[in-house]
Amino acid sequence: MTHYPTLTETVLALRNGQVSSEDTVRSSLERIQELNESLGMFIHVDSEGALERAREADEQLAAEASASTYQSELPALLGVPTSLKDGHDVAGMPTTFGSLISRGDDGRFPIATNSEPLAQTLEATGAVMLGKTQVPEFLLNCYSENRVFPPARNPHSLRHSPGGSSGGQAAAVASGVLAGAIGSDGGGSVRIPAAACGLIGLKPNRGRVPSSDALNNVGQLGVNGPITRTALDAALLMDVLCSTPGHTAIDRPVSAVPERSFTSVVSRALAGDAPWGDRPLRIGVSTASPFEGTYDITVSPEAQLALTEGVRQLQALGHHVEDADISYAPGYADSFFKLWTTAVGQVPLAAGQESQLTGLARHFRSAALDRSAVDLADAVSAIRAFEADTIAQYASYDMILTPALAMPPRPIGWFFEGYDMADPEGAERDYMRQCQYTPYTSFINVVGLPAISVPTVWTQPESGDYPAQVPMGVQLVGAASSEAWLLALAAQLEPPTDPPAA
Repeated sequence: MTHYPTLTETVLALRNGQVSSEDTVRSSLERIQELNESLGMFIHVDSEGALERAREADEQLAAEASASTYQSELPALLGVPTSLKDGHDVAGMPTTFGSLISRGDDGRFPIATNSEPLAQTLEATGAVMLGKTQVPEFLLNCYSENRVFPPARNPHSLRHSPGGSSGGQAAAVASGVLAGAIGSDGGGSVRIPAAACGLIGLKPNRGRVPSSDALNNVGQLGVNGPITRTALDAALLMDVLCSTPGHTAIDRPVSAVPERSFTSVVSRALAGDAPWGDRPLRIGVSTASPFEGTYDITVSPEAQLALTEGVRQLQALGHHVEDADISYAPGYADSFFKLWTTAVGQVPLAAGQESQLTGLARHFRSAALDRSAVDLADAVSAIRAFEADTIAQYASYDMILTPALAMPPRPIGWFFEGYDMADPEGAERDYMRQCQYTPYTSFINVVGLPAISVPTVWTQPESGDYPAQVPMGVQLVGAASSEAWLLALAAQLEPPTDPPAA
């Protein structure tokens, strides 16, 4: 079994002078060169710029060491290689959003002149930006395939998807290119690829992360969150996201309860001092999904195995785990579809550009443009009522446990199987299959609660062309502002984020 250094180990090694940033970055660049053709993780790599920034980080690390200053004063990720998905502007790098329509008149993709807030946050922490990673068109899908670049693939099974929309980020972490990464999650886009790649993925509470607090879009869905190998690493990235904005943060009236240090909470939990004290947690288990009634939602044997193992592990830790009688009012699927597709209708297109979209994006855009303002307002009202009802049902428990995914990682091309990706005729089935694969993620964005995906087993799927075991896991949904509890519990579970030895 290959051991890839964790993010925490990488930070400590850099600060202690055991490794240099230049060597660490060069190693990541070499792995990209070795693996990217088969994995399709990166769509742009800035090797020269990354090595230059690494040398600058080494100079700062050396200066701080010689001055005998406290290491805690150093930027949190100084010298650590990282990347961002191809939906975030990074100064000097192209942004395509996985869409052909992003090309300019010269056929090239535009180079960002300024970094957006998330990139500014990472720059302020001293992280070394390697490049941009693969996404689906406009970050809308739970798989990372588009018409621009080769598909991102799962490092544990190359015929299968790493999920989406942060699939390139998850593949980079799972393959050892990165020690940790940040994704964005509007409907599961951190938790889905983390689950598909055997990693930990945290969706923060609405209003928690300054660089994406979910309050800027009509559905209030999207947030930035960590994808890592350990809960301690995820806590470190949460501290970075929340405490080092690197940009002017807006003091919103809707926000999460402040947490001084997620890293400290997880460290104490690993030492036996859990944030909930000595009492057991009350955890409700549910496989109910609000997509039921609209689509056939089936929990595969592999997903059930992961859920059963999650229950066993939680009980072994002394927690009270019971079946939760959760039910969802009909109509969620229709209301969510209206919210989810609205953004595509807002994309400005020049004459003739619509044919450059994927078939699914064309379908989404058509639905959005045919929708009246009253229809959208009704959907928002229904979603807010769904939010209140769901939170009220969950309030009987400290956490809710669900499968992370309903099936093992899906084959490349499976979602639009039988159709060209550009053909809108396959769009309705594509979207249905996405809902069937990920029936437990999007509605957590709707209600705004924090949630974490954690691997529990590696298993050989009963059907399909899988060369080896693949990871399967669970999702834990916490109460409002309970990210620290979720991370602490994930740390206690000691999730198997490395594949078993052959």
